[in-house]
Amino acid sequence: MQYYNPEIECADRETLRKIQSERLVKIVHSCYENVPLYKKRFDEMGLLPGDIRGIEDITKLPFTTKTDLRDTYPFGLFAVPREELARIHASSGTTGKQTVVGYTKNDVKVWATCAARSIVGIGGTKDDFVHVSYGYGLFTGGLGLHYGAEELGATAIPVSSGNTARQVQILQDYGSDILCCTPSYAMYIGETVRDKGIDPKSLRLRAGIFGAEPWTEEMRREIERLLAIKAYDIYGLSEIAGPGVSCECVEQNGMHINEDFFYPEVIDPATGEPLPDGEYGELVFTCIGKEALPLLRYRTRDICALNHEKCACGRTTVRMCKPRGRTDDMLIIRGINVFPSQIESVLLDLGMDPNYQLIVDRQNNLDTLEVQVEMNEAMFSDTVRNLEAVKKQIASALQSTLNIVAKIRLLEPKSIQRSEGKAKRVIDKRAL
Repeated sequence: MQYYNPEIECADRETLRKIQSERLVKIVHSCYENVPLYKKRFDEMGLLPGDIRGIEDITKLPFTTKTDLRDTYPFGLFAVPREELARIHASSGTTGKQTVVGYTKNDVKVWATCAARSIVGIGGTKDDFVHVSYGYGLFTGGLGLHYGAEELGATAIPVSSGNTARQVQILQDYGSDILCCTPSYAMYIGETVRDKGIDPKSLRLRAGIFGAEPWTEEMRREIERLLAIKAYDIYGLSEIAGPGVSCECVEQNGMHINEDFFYPEVIDPATGEPLPDGEYGELVFTCIGKEALPLLRYRTRDICALNHEKCACGRTTVRMCKPRGRTDDMLIIRGINVFPSQIESVLLDLGMDPNYQLIVDRQNNLDTLEVQVEMNEAMFSDTVRNLEAVKKQIASALQSTLNIVAKIRLLEPKSIQRSEGKAKRVIDKRAL
Protein backbone atom coordinates (compact mmCIF):
# COMPACT_ATOMS: atom_id res chain seq x y z
CA MET A 1 0.00 0.00 0.00
CA GLN A 2 1.56 3.27 -1.14
CA TYR A 3 -1.32 5.69 -0.51
CA TYR A 4 -4.28 5.62 1.87
CA ASN A 5 -6.46 8.07 -0.10
CA PRO A 6 -4.83 8.23 -3.56
CA GLU A 7 -7.69 10.32 -4.98
CA ILE A 8 -6.67 13.11 -2.57
CA GLU A 9 -2.98 12.48 -2.01
CA CYS A 10 -2.27 12.39 -5.76
CA ALA A 11 -4.93 14.87 -6.91
CA ASP A 12 -4.14 17.69 -9.31
CA ARG A 13 -4.11 21.26 -7.99
CA GLU A 14 -7.43 22.15 -9.61
CA THR A 15 -9.19 19.30 -7.79
CA LEU A 16 -7.60 20.22 -4.48
CA ARG A 17 -8.49 23.91 -4.85
CA LYS A 18 -12.10 23.02 -5.59
CA ILE A 19 -12.30 20.93 -2.41
CA GLN A 20 -10.57 23.65 -0.41
CA SER A 21 -12.85 26.38 -1.74
CA GLU A 22 -16.05 24.48 -1.00
CA ARG A 23 -14.93 23.65 2.52
CA LEU A 24 -13.65 27.15 3.27
CA VAL A 25 -16.98 28.74 2.30
CA LYS A 26 -18.82 26.29 4.54
CA ILE A 27 -16.48 26.84 7.50
CA VAL A 28 -16.61 30.64 7.21
CA HIS A 29 -20.41 30.58 7.47
CA SER A 30 -20.20 28.27 10.48
CA CYS A 31 -17.68 30.54 12.24
CA TYR A 32 -19.74 33.67 11.60
CA GLU A 33 -23.01 32.12 12.74
CA ASN A 34 -21.72 30.14 15.75
CA VAL A 35 -18.57 31.79 17.16
CA PRO A 36 -19.12 35.24 18.71
CA LEU A 37 -15.44 36.24 18.42
CA TYR A 38 -15.41 35.67 14.66
CA LYS A 39 -18.75 37.45 14.15
CA LYS A 40 -17.41 40.44 16.06
CA ARG A 41 -14.21 40.55 13.98
CA PHE A 42 -16.05 40.14 10.69
CA ASP A 43 -18.42 42.95 11.60
CA GLU A 44 -15.54 45.22 12.64
CA MET A 45 -13.83 44.55 9.30
CA GLY A 46 -17.05 45.03 7.33
CA LEU A 47 -16.64 41.46 6.05
CA LEU A 48 -19.61 39.22 5.28
CA PRO A 49 -19.44 35.42 4.90
CA GLY A 50 -20.67 35.87 1.31
CA ASP A 51 -17.49 37.83 0.51
CA ILE A 52 -15.54 34.56 0.76
CA ARG A 53 -16.25 32.71 -2.48
CA GLY A 54 -13.21 30.48 -2.69
CA ILE A 55 -9.78 29.66 -1.31
CA GLU A 56 -8.33 32.65 -3.19
CA ASP A 57 -10.21 34.91 -0.74
CA ILE A 58 -8.58 33.43 2.36
CA THR A 59 -6.34 36.47 2.91
CA LYS A 60 -9.47 38.55 3.56
CA LEU A 61 -10.03 36.62 6.79
CA PRO A 62 -8.68 37.70 10.19
CA PHE A 63 -5.88 35.83 11.93
CA THR A 64 -6.47 33.73 15.05
CA THR A 65 -3.84 33.38 17.79
CA LYS A 66 -3.30 31.28 20.90
CA THR A 67 -4.26 34.35 22.93
CA ASP A 68 -7.75 34.15 21.39
CA LEU A 69 -8.11 30.59 22.65
CA ARG A 70 -6.99 31.59 26.12
CA ASP A 71 -9.19 34.68 26.22
CA THR A 72 -12.24 32.56 25.36
CA TYR A 73 -11.24 29.64 27.64
CA PRO A 74 -12.47 26.98 27.73
CA PHE A 75 -15.09 26.63 24.98
CA GLY A 76 -15.58 30.13 23.57
CA LEU A 77 -14.30 29.30 20.06
CA PHE A 78 -16.32 26.11 19.66
CA ALA A 79 -18.75 26.19 16.73
CA VAL A 80 -21.01 23.35 17.92
CA PRO A 81 -23.07 22.87 21.10
CA ARG A 82 -21.72 20.72 23.93
CA GLU A 83 -23.98 17.79 23.10
CA GLU A 84 -22.33 17.39 19.70
CA LEU A 85 -18.84 17.01 21.16
CA ALA A 86 -17.31 13.53 21.10
CA ARG A 87 -13.98 14.36 22.75
CA ILE A 88 -12.00 17.10 24.49
CA HIS A 89 -8.22 17.53 24.34
CA ALA A 90 -6.02 20.29 25.75
CA SER A 91 -2.46 21.54 25.64
CA SER A 92 -0.13 21.14 28.60
CA GLY A 93 -0.48 24.78 29.60
CA THR A 94 3.25 25.08 30.26
CA THR A 95 3.37 28.58 28.75
CA GLY A 96 0.10 29.81 30.20
CA LYS A 97 -3.54 28.80 30.45
CA GLN A 98 -4.41 25.56 28.66
CA THR A 99 -5.81 25.73 25.16
CA VAL A 100 -8.84 23.46 24.94
CA VAL A 101 -9.80 21.63 21.76
CA GLY A 102 -13.10 19.94 20.96
CA TYR A 103 -13.92 17.22 18.41
CA THR A 104 -17.16 15.97 16.95
CA LYS A 105 -17.39 12.33 15.84
CA ASN A 106 -16.60 13.46 12.31
CA ASP A 107 -13.59 15.46 13.56
CA VAL A 108 -12.21 12.32 15.21
CA LYS A 109 -12.75 10.45 11.95
CA VAL A 110 -10.90 13.17 9.99
CA TRP A 111 -8.02 13.05 12.45
CA ALA A 112 -7.82 9.25 12.26
CA THR A 113 -7.81 9.44 8.46
CA CYS A 114 -4.91 11.92 8.48
CA ALA A 115 -2.93 9.75 10.91
CA ALA A 116 -3.63 6.67 8.76
CA ARG A 117 -2.32 8.53 5.70
CA SER A 118 0.80 9.34 7.71
CA ILE A 119 1.42 5.72 8.67
CA VAL A 120 0.94 4.53 5.10
CA GLY A 121 3.17 7.33 3.83
CA ILE A 122 6.17 5.99 5.77
CA GLY A 123 5.56 2.46 4.49
CA GLY A 124 3.11 1.17 7.10
CA THR A 125 0.49 -1.45 6.30
CA LYS A 126 -2.54 -3.04 7.96
CA ASP A 127 -0.31 -5.97 8.95
CA ASP A 128 1.93 -3.83 11.18
CA PHE A 129 2.10 -3.61 14.95
CA VAL A 130 2.23 0.10 15.83
CA HIS A 131 3.91 0.72 19.20
CA VAL A 132 2.53 4.04 20.53
CA SER A 133 4.77 5.57 23.20
CA TYR A 134 3.26 9.05 23.12
CA GLY A 135 1.41 9.97 26.29
CA TYR A 136 -2.31 9.19 26.46
CA GLY A 137 -4.75 11.64 28.00
CA LEU A 138 -5.51 15.29 27.29
CA PHE A 139 -2.33 15.40 25.20
CA THR A 140 -3.20 14.63 21.57
CA GLY A 141 -0.18 12.44 20.78
CA GLY A 142 -1.16 8.98 21.96
CA LEU A 143 -4.75 8.80 20.81
CA GLY A 144 -3.93 10.44 17.47
CA LEU A 145 -1.56 7.70 16.26
CA HIS A 146 -3.65 5.05 18.06
CA TYR A 147 -6.78 5.91 16.09
CA GLY A 148 -4.73 6.24 12.91
CA ALA A 149 -3.38 2.71 13.29
CA GLU A 150 -6.86 1.34 13.91
CA GLU A 151 -8.30 3.32 10.99
CA LEU A 152 -5.69 1.70 8.75
CA GLY A 153 -6.47 -1.76 10.09
CA ALA A 154 -3.09 -2.12 11.78
CA THR A 155 -2.63 -3.26 15.38
CA ALA A 156 -2.17 -0.47 17.92
CA ILE A 157 -0.11 -1.20 21.03
CA PRO A 158 -1.04 1.57 23.53
CA VAL A 159 2.10 1.47 25.67
CA SER A 160 2.10 5.21 26.47
CA SER A 161 5.31 6.76 27.83
CA GLY A 162 7.55 5.76 30.70
CA ASN A 163 9.05 2.51 32.11
CA THR A 164 11.60 2.36 29.32
CA ALA A 165 12.93 -1.10 30.20
CA ARG A 166 9.40 -2.44 29.76
CA GLN A 167 9.10 -0.57 26.45
CA VAL A 168 12.21 -2.36 25.16
CA GLN A 169 10.91 -5.71 26.39
CA ILE A 170 7.64 -5.15 24.50
CA LEU A 171 9.54 -4.19 21.34
CA GLN A 172 11.38 -7.49 21.62
CA ASP A 173 8.51 -9.78 22.65
CA TYR A 174 5.63 -8.35 20.60
CA GLY A 175 7.59 -7.75 17.43
CA SER A 176 6.56 -4.10 17.03
CA ASP A 177 7.09 -2.78 13.48
CA ILE A 178 6.63 0.98 13.93
CA LEU A 179 7.51 3.12 16.95
CA CYS A 180 5.60 6.36 17.64
CA CYS A 181 6.92 8.79 20.27
CA THR A 182 8.84 12.02 20.73
CA PRO A 183 12.30 12.04 19.11
CA SER A 184 14.00 12.61 22.47
CA TYR A 185 12.24 9.56 23.91
CA ALA A 186 13.22 7.54 20.84
CA MET A 187 16.83 8.52 21.60
CA TYR A 188 16.40 7.36 25.17
CA ILE A 189 14.87 4.05 24.06
CA GLY A 190 17.75 3.60 21.65
CA GLU A 191 20.30 4.33 24.38
CA THR A 192 18.54 1.80 26.63
CA VAL A 193 18.69 -0.83 23.86
CA ARG A 194 22.42 -0.14 23.54
CA ASP A 195 23.06 -0.20 27.29
CA LYS A 196 21.28 -3.57 27.58
CA GLY A 197 23.60 -5.00 24.96
CA ILE A 198 20.75 -5.67 22.54
CA ASP A 199 21.56 -5.62 18.83
CA PRO A 200 18.95 -3.20 17.39
CA LYS A 201 18.94 -5.24 14.18
CA SER A 202 17.53 -8.14 16.20
CA LEU A 203 14.32 -6.13 16.70
CA ARG A 204 11.53 -6.35 14.14
CA LEU A 205 11.26 -2.54 14.32
CA ARG A 206 11.83 -0.90 10.94
CA ALA A 207 10.42 2.64 11.18
CA GLY A 208 9.57 5.37 13.64
CA ILE A 209 7.17 8.33 13.51
CA PHE A 210 8.47 11.07 15.77
CA GLY A 211 7.12 14.51 16.60
CA ALA A 212 5.66 16.82 19.27
CA GLU A 213 9.00 18.62 19.73
CA PRO A 214 11.72 20.15 17.56
CA TRP A 215 14.50 17.85 16.34
CA THR A 216 17.32 18.13 13.89
CA GLU A 217 18.62 16.09 10.96
CA GLU A 218 21.61 15.17 13.11
CA MET A 219 19.26 13.79 15.75
CA ARG A 220 17.42 11.83 13.04
CA ARG A 221 20.67 10.14 12.01
CA GLU A 222 21.51 9.28 15.62
CA ILE A 223 18.06 7.73 16.23
CA GLU A 224 18.37 5.73 13.00
CA ARG A 225 21.78 4.47 14.13
CA LEU A 226 20.69 3.55 17.66
CA LEU A 227 17.53 1.70 16.61
CA ALA A 228 18.51 0.57 13.09
CA ILE A 229 15.33 2.08 11.62
CA LYS A 230 14.18 4.87 9.30
CA ALA A 231 13.04 7.87 11.34
CA TYR A 232 10.20 10.05 10.02
CA ASP A 233 8.97 13.45 11.12
CA ILE A 234 5.29 14.06 11.87
CA TYR A 235 3.73 17.44 12.63
CA GLY A 236 0.66 18.52 14.49
CA LEU A 237 -0.46 20.86 17.22
CA SER A 238 -3.31 20.45 19.64
CA GLU A 239 -5.14 23.54 18.39
CA ILE A 240 -5.40 22.08 14.87
CA ALA A 241 -5.58 18.30 15.26
CA GLY A 242 -2.55 16.75 16.94
CA PRO A 243 -0.16 14.47 15.02
CA GLY A 244 -1.20 13.93 11.41
CA VAL A 245 -1.58 17.48 10.19
CA SER A 246 1.45 16.60 8.06
CA CYS A 247 4.00 13.81 7.89
CA GLU A 248 7.00 12.77 5.86
CA CYS A 249 6.81 10.00 3.29
CA VAL A 250 9.47 7.40 2.48
CA GLU A 251 11.42 10.08 0.59
CA GLN A 252 12.10 12.00 3.85
CA ASN A 253 11.97 15.23 1.86
CA GLY A 254 9.39 17.39 3.58
CA MET A 255 6.11 16.68 5.36
CA HIS A 256 2.99 16.25 3.21
CA ILE A 257 0.20 18.45 4.59
CA ASN A 258 -3.32 17.03 4.57
CA GLU A 259 -4.42 20.19 2.81
CA ASP A 260 -7.94 18.98 2.08
CA PHE A 261 -8.55 19.45 5.83
CA PHE A 262 -5.88 21.98 6.89
CA TYR A 263 -5.10 24.78 4.45
CA PRO A 264 -1.56 26.15 4.95
CA GLU A 265 -0.03 29.56 4.37
CA VAL A 266 3.39 30.98 5.19
CA ILE A 267 3.38 34.66 6.12
CA ASP A 268 5.87 37.33 7.03
CA PRO A 269 5.53 37.30 10.86
CA ALA A 270 5.98 41.06 11.03
CA THR A 271 3.58 42.18 8.28
CA GLY A 272 1.23 39.21 7.95
CA GLU A 273 1.71 39.21 4.17
CA PRO A 274 1.77 35.79 2.41
CA LEU A 275 5.17 34.54 1.24
CA PRO A 276 5.91 32.45 -1.88
CA ASP A 277 7.13 28.85 -1.89
CA GLY A 278 10.64 28.42 -0.59
CA GLU A 279 10.65 31.51 1.62
CA TYR A 280 10.73 31.01 5.36
CA GLY A 281 8.05 32.61 7.48
CA GLU A 282 5.37 31.83 10.03
CA LEU A 283 3.15 28.84 9.31
CA VAL A 284 -0.61 29.54 9.36
CA PHE A 285 -3.43 26.98 9.17
CA THR A 286 -7.14 27.26 8.45
CA CYS A 287 -9.17 24.23 9.58
CA ILE A 288 -11.37 23.73 6.52
CA GLY A 289 -12.39 20.21 7.49
CA LYS A 290 -13.26 20.55 11.18
CA GLU A 291 -16.63 21.11 12.81
CA ALA A 292 -16.08 21.73 16.54
CA LEU A 293 -13.10 24.10 16.37
CA PRO A 294 -12.70 25.43 12.82
CA LEU A 295 -9.93 27.95 13.41
CA LEU A 296 -9.41 30.61 10.74
CA ARG A 297 -5.83 31.50 9.76
CA TYR A 298 -4.33 30.23 13.02
CA ARG A 299 -0.81 31.54 13.59
CA THR A 300 1.27 28.58 14.76
CA ARG A 301 4.46 30.61 15.46
CA ASP A 302 6.43 27.85 13.71
CA ILE A 303 8.97 29.02 11.13
CA CYS A 304 9.08 26.98 7.92
CA ALA A 305 8.64 27.08 4.13
CA LEU A 306 6.24 25.37 1.69
CA ASN A 307 6.88 23.40 -1.49
CA HIS A 308 4.09 22.64 -4.00
CA GLU A 309 6.23 20.56 -6.37
CA LYS A 310 5.17 16.95 -6.92
CA CYS A 311 7.09 14.61 -4.62
CA ALA A 312 9.10 11.64 -5.89
CA CYS A 313 6.68 9.43 -3.94
CA GLY A 314 3.89 10.50 -6.33
CA ARG A 315 1.98 12.68 -3.90
CA THR A 316 0.94 16.14 -5.04
CA THR A 317 -0.05 17.57 -1.65
CA VAL A 318 2.00 20.54 -0.53
CA ARG A 319 5.01 19.79 1.66
CA MET A 320 6.31 21.79 4.59
CA CYS A 321 9.93 21.62 5.69
CA LYS A 322 10.94 20.75 9.21
CA PRO A 323 10.28 23.92 11.27
CA ARG A 324 13.45 25.90 11.89
CA GLY A 325 12.14 27.15 15.19
CA ARG A 326 9.37 29.31 16.61
CA THR A 327 8.93 33.03 16.43
CA ASP A 328 8.73 33.07 20.24
CA ASP A 329 11.83 30.84 20.66
CA MET A 330 14.15 32.92 18.52
CA LEU A 331 17.04 34.47 20.41
CA ILE A 332 18.72 37.68 19.27
CA ILE A 333 22.30 37.63 20.47
CA ARG A 334 24.10 40.90 19.66
CA GLY A 335 21.93 41.40 16.58
CA ILE A 336 22.19 37.80 15.34
CA ASN A 337 19.04 35.65 15.11
CA VAL A 338 19.64 32.23 16.66
CA PHE A 339 17.27 29.25 17.12
CA PRO A 340 18.00 26.58 19.76
CA SER A 341 17.75 23.90 17.06
CA GLN A 342 20.77 25.45 15.31
CA ILE A 343 22.86 25.10 18.47
CA GLU A 344 21.63 21.50 18.83
CA SER A 345 22.78 20.74 15.28
CA VAL A 346 26.27 22.00 16.07
CA LEU A 347 26.48 19.89 19.23
CA LEU A 348 25.33 16.74 17.45
CA ASP A 349 27.76 17.31 14.60
CA LEU A 350 30.51 17.32 17.21
CA GLY A 351 29.32 14.00 18.64
CA MET A 352 27.71 15.46 21.77
CA ASP A 353 24.46 14.26 23.25
CA PRO A 354 21.57 16.70 22.59
CA ASN A 355 21.10 17.56 26.27
CA TYR A 356 21.85 21.19 26.91
CA GLN A 357 20.70 24.44 28.51
CA LEU A 358 21.00 27.96 27.16
CA ILE A 359 21.50 30.86 29.55
CA VAL A 360 20.88 34.24 27.92
CA ASP A 361 21.79 37.32 29.92
CA ARG A 362 22.89 40.93 29.47
CA GLN A 363 26.01 42.28 31.15
CA ASN A 364 27.37 45.80 30.73
CA ASN A 365 24.70 46.40 28.06
CA LEU A 366 25.96 43.44 26.00
CA ASP A 367 24.05 40.20 25.32
CA THR A 368 25.74 37.06 26.65
CA LEU A 369 25.07 33.40 25.92
CA GLU A 370 26.21 30.47 28.03
CA VAL A 371 25.74 27.00 26.57
CA GLN A 372 25.70 24.32 29.24
CA VAL A 373 26.34 20.92 27.67
CA GLU A 374 25.80 17.65 29.50
CA MET A 375 28.79 15.33 29.06
CA ASN A 376 28.38 11.68 28.20
CA GLU A 377 30.16 9.02 30.24
CA ALA A 378 33.15 8.87 27.88
CA MET A 379 33.72 12.62 28.06
CA PHE A 380 33.35 12.64 31.84
CA SER A 381 36.29 10.27 32.20
CA ASP A 382 38.59 12.55 30.17
CA THR A 383 41.29 14.67 31.75
CA VAL A 384 40.80 18.35 32.53
CA ARG A 385 43.06 19.23 29.61
CA ASN A 386 40.90 17.23 27.22
CA LEU A 387 37.71 18.81 28.57
CA GLU A 388 39.14 22.28 28.03
CA ALA A 389 39.85 21.28 24.44
CA VAL A 390 36.23 20.14 24.06
CA LYS A 391 34.97 23.49 25.35
CA LYS A 392 37.14 25.34 22.87
CA GLN A 393 35.97 23.06 20.08
CA ILE A 394 32.29 23.79 20.85
CA ALA A 395 32.90 27.54 21.15
CA SER A 396 34.82 27.60 17.86
CA ALA A 397 32.11 25.61 16.05
CA LEU A 398 29.36 27.94 17.29
CA GLN A 399 31.33 30.99 16.19
CA SER A 400 32.25 29.64 12.75
CA THR A 401 28.82 28.13 12.02
CA LEU A 402 26.40 30.59 13.62
CA ASN A 403 28.64 33.62 14.12
CA ILE A 404 27.88 33.76 17.83
CA VAL A 405 30.23 34.01 20.78
CA ALA A 406 29.26 31.80 23.71
CA LYS A 407 30.72 30.68 27.00
CA ILE A 408 30.75 26.88 27.24
CA ARG A 409 30.19 25.00 30.47
CA LEU A 410 30.34 21.20 30.69
CA LEU A 411 27.96 19.48 33.11
CA GLU A 412 28.20 16.05 34.69
CA PRO A 413 26.31 13.20 32.96
CA LYS A 414 22.55 13.20 33.64
CA SER A 415 22.71 16.44 35.61
CA ILE A 416 19.99 18.09 33.49
CA GLN A 417 16.53 17.30 34.82
CA ARG A 418 14.69 14.65 32.82
CA SER A 419 11.12 13.50 32.41
CA GLU A 420 10.62 10.07 30.84
CA GLY A 421 14.07 10.20 29.29
CA LYS A 422 13.68 13.65 27.84
CA ALA A 423 16.28 16.16 28.92
CA LYS A 424 15.06 19.67 29.55
CA ARG A 425 16.44 22.03 26.94
CA VAL A 426 16.00 25.13 29.06
CA ILE A 427 16.20 28.61 27.62
CA ASP A 428 16.81 30.87 30.59
CA LYS A 429 16.34 34.52 29.58
CA ARG A 430 17.58 36.43 32.59
CA ALA A 431 18.15 40.15 32.15
CA LEU A 432 16.62 40.37 28.68
